[in-house]
Amino acid sequence: MVMDIERDRRRFKQIVRGRIRQNLRKYITHGEMIGRKGRDAVSIPVPQLDVPHFKYGKNGSGGVGQGDGDVGDPLGKGDGNEGAGSAGSEPGSGHLMEVEVSLDELAQMLGEELELPRIEPKGTANIENEKAKYNSIRQTGPESLKHFKKTYLRAMKRQISTGNYAPDDPYIVPIKGDKQYRSWNDVPLPEVNAVAIYLMDVSGSMTDEQKEIVRNEAFWIDAWLTHQYKGIEKRYIIHDAVAKEVDEHTFYHTRESGGTRISSAYKVCADLIEHSFPVSEWNIYCFQFSDGDNWGDDNRVAFDILGQRLLPVVNAFCYGQVESPYGSGDFIDALQKQYSAHPSLILSEIPDKDAIYQSIKTFLGKGK
Repeated sequence: MVMDIERDRRRFKQIVRGRIRQNLRKYITHGEMIGRKGRDAVSIPVPQLDVPHFKYGKNGSGGVGQGDGDVGDPLGKGDGNEGAGSAGSEPGSGHLMEVEVSLDELAQMLGEELELPRIEPKGTANIENEKAKYNSIRQTGPESLKHFKKTYLRAMKRQISTGNYAPDDPYIVPIKGDKQYRSWNDVPLPEVNAVAIYLMDVSGSMTDEQKEIVRNEAFWIDAWLTHQYKGIEKRYIIHDAVAKEVDEHTFYHTRESGGTRISSAYKVCADLIEHSFPVSEWNIYCFQFSDGDNWGDDNRVAFDILGQRLLPVVNAFCYGQVESPYGSGDFIDALQKQYSAHPSLILSEIPDKDAIYQSIKTFLGKGK
């Protein structure tokens, strides 16, 4: 019975996973998942999965097409006006239920659906540390590592085989030959240092809709990188005319306004990398989102910082430009003109929520 339940549970999880994959594009473009995010999991609404069953009519009601009536009369008790009438007490159909899915599973689905390659880290990612893992049993060892369960099981087997075990009065006395001790092997563990830095324009030209697009895309990018790098560091920078580093909650929920100086975000980002994430030891990913509007001649200052302090040190610098009715949208063209040949720069235009899907593939599809 237990095996049947476990088999049914696995089957149910496969069905739910299939439903989520079928609707993955919709989940990517809807931001309510961010609000359902826990520490390691997300609650996802999926159509309720009902077990098929027969429905029986009342006895004596006749068969199909039987009884009095004229052409055009509705079949059954309905009057042809479903949906109208007073409130009822019966349950409806088409309910949604929330299923909790781990962020790691979501990232795996994202990678499979978008055919994302695994990331190839640089720097110290190939260095391996050894960790002792208790995964074997030996006949000798210190008493502190004695495996009590296996020791007494071995002693009981010995007593049963020699006829010294009394089921009515079980008394097990291990001898020296019965003792079992936990032992270890040195397991190599790859050591990977990685940081993802998210930069978002929160100036007045960025509407709430554009900011929501950014948060949705950053959420899924973050899920994929976390799946690739266990224990990845994350940093968040917002800016209008002035930039500042903030925590994750502030990044996803802030509402600000003002002018735009992209160079201020680049400076905070470059300082953060230089002070906290040495290039020789860290894999660095930057994801910038803006509507492409920048103040005056700030492009010149921004490009100096980008070209000298950021592009040479990062694995990838991804710039995503959302379309805004108020922004000029010129920045992505200037970037393309200035740094189109640089291998670390990846550009993506995101006109609406439906474009998030392709933008993620553009950013992560190179496996850098």
